[in-house]
Amino acid sequence: MSKQLIQTEDEFKRLVEQNDTFIFLKHSITCPISRRAFDEFEAFANQHEDYPTYYLQVQESRPLSNYIAEHYGIKHESPQAIIFTNGKVKWHASHSQITAQTLAENSK
Repeated sequence: MSKQLIQTEDEFKRLVEQNDTFIFLKHSITCPISRRAFDEFEAFANQHEDYPTYYLQVQESRPLSNYIAEHYGIKHESPQAIIFTNGKVKWHASHSQITAQTLAENSK
């Protein structure tokens, strides 16, 4: 299993239904800080290929990004990593807090 781009609310709702736990990254394709966070996210995904990892590109999927912020009550940030467990937010972080190590530590 590798990271997968999610673009719609329907796709995201299916993720929540089909996965007990997964990591989701909100990524800005124009921001250098987000690029570094995405690199860390990719490093985690490559080291933990059995762990479900998904992402969105904020510029392309703003409605989905807003849905997640509103539905789960977490302020939108970009970049932002969110670990979902059993349909709830277990952990989230933004900017330089997103590293392969923090993802690994919080995904257990």
